[in-house]
Amino acid sequence: MPTEAKVREVEELKARWSEVHTAILTEYRGLTVQQLSELRRQLRAASAEYRVVKNRLARLAIQDSPMAALAPHLVGPTGMAWTRRDPVLLAKMLQGFARNVPALSVKAGFVEGQVVPAEGVRSLADLPSREVLLGQVVGGLQAPLAGLIGTLEGLLRSLVIALEQVRAKQEAQG
Repeated sequence: MPTEAKVREVEELKARWSEVHTAILTEYRGLTVQQLSELRRQLRAASAEYRVVKNRLARLAIQDSPMAALAPHLVGPTGMAWTRRDPVLLAKMLQGFARNVPALSVKAGFVEGQVVPAEGVRSLADLPSREVLLGQVVGGLQAPLAGLIGTLEGLLRSLVIALEQVRAKQEAQG
């Protein structure tokens, strides 16, 4: 028989995770309380949250949601980081923290409706930031336009030179 506190916790988890687009499961075995607090502080600065979850309660909370595919990864000591914003930033922050504190390891992730293995989360962390990607797209769009403008400018310059030569020739004739 579930206790009232556990029922409330499952409902709270459901509410928090209802609109999550990105969640990353980690194993935190070996981390100190200070290290977990530091991880939470860093993630909060990036509009993300981290919470140690009881596997059974987490399974109940994600049971009827798109995140249900994460259930097989809910084994052993599990912490979940989630955000409603940039998935790349969350993956980068967790990977950066794991580089400094090897006790934290990524189990799996849920990104935009799909379960991603730990290697996929690492690959996601290696992507450039959203701003860099947008800059690359804008640069890619700008290059052909700049080329077109240069070509049109050259054609206009040639036309002006030709017209100037015709004018000079007509003045010389008469």
